Amino acid sequence: MKPENKFSLMVYGWGALSGVVSGIVSLQNQAGWIIGFLLLFMIPYVAKIVLKDIPEELQDPRTAIRHSLGGFFLFWLYFTLLVYTISTGFQPKFYSNQSLLYRILNNVSATG
Repeated sequence: MKPENKFSLMVYGWGALSGVVSGIVSLQNQAGWIIGFLLLFMIPYVAKIVLKDIPEELQDPRTAIRHSLGGFFLFWLYFTLLVYTISTGFQPKFYSNQSLLYRILNNVSATG
């Protein structure tokens, strides 16, 4: 596997782990969202520990953060919202009995 691909997979995994941490901490404190996102700045140091063959252009911490921002942000946001929503026991509220979700969950005929 190419070193660039290993780095990308490590970034996605780190984003998922940061999202889980952020979602759990945000149940107790709103600063959990900030704490999870601040884990982005640890990527260059985690990459040096985990990966032995980091490409030369990713040796600089600022370059590594710049290259990993998009993938990290998407995985972090997804897992933060997923863990937070599951942990709070979210239940959808129906504002109209004409909505598709209401009809599906209450087994109502879709033909009015």
